[in-house]
Amino acid sequence: MSSGLEISGHYESGDLMLRLENFLREDGVDPLRPTIEELAPYDQFHGRGLEATEELATALGVEATDHLLDVGSGIGGPARYFANRFNCKVTGIDLTEEFCKAAQLLTERVGLIDRIQFEQGDALNMSFPDAKFDGAYSMNVSMNVADKGALYAEIHRVLRPGGWLALSELAKGRGGEMIYPTPWAATAASSFLATADETRSKLEDQGFTILSFRDTTNDVLEFGRRSRKRVEQGGKPPQLAVQLIHGELGAEATKNSGRGVAEGRIVPIEVVCQKSG
Repeated sequence: MSSGLEISGHYESGDLMLRLENFLREDGVDPLRPTIEELAPYDQFHGRGLEATEELATALGVEATDHLLDVGSGIGGPARYFANRFNCKVTGIDLTEEFCKAAQLLTERVGLIDRIQFEQGDALNMSFPDAKFDGAYSMNVSMNVADKGALYAEIHRVLRPGGWLALSELAKGRGGEMIYPTPWAATAASSFLATADETRSKLEDQGFTILSFRDTTNDVLEFGRRSRKRVEQGGKPPQLAVQLIHGELGAEATKNSGRGVAEGRIVPIEVVCQKSG
């Protein structure tokens, strides 16, 4: 089983901000004064990128008075989107120190630091008090967590009664084993996929009531078709986060992930559930 250091090492590069700033300059963007829209191709590090974040946010009915928890916050794209759209507070936690530093810096640059904070830490052992948050979300994170029951239990603990949890994840499909590398793991040693049924069962075991549970395979495949068409017509892909994070490995990781969805090796799912009130 992989340690936290091995998992975070898959994402650490040491020069993340330098590479992001170079990408932004190529786009004609001042890296010291980017907008949320200009960062979106790079800071939404999950399937379907900003499109998935917008879709999930629309389904949740977030209020300005809410304090949300972003579990596996990456470099902060979803946290900035939620805080900007709903004027709410967001706290992000991520295992990877370089991600947290980049997330903090980018949030300062877009002027949202008064509403968002990031903490480097383990989502299975969070420092937050019980019932601190009104809602929580996690996007493409649980694939790196072996003990999903412990993850869901810890999120359940820090949610207030009646609080919600939204997940956008990849479940294990019936099409055979994954081919690596992928965006979340270089090898199978740090990849812990659960089936959709196992995900549902683990959430219910920890006291969550499932409100919606959706297979988004068709959405992901359609997003891939639109992305390829855009590139064929001379444009840039709408999502470049994998290339930013993984450099030369990014193209192969993206290809293997797309193939995994197409062949049913993995199943993208979106889940919304609620802690009992």
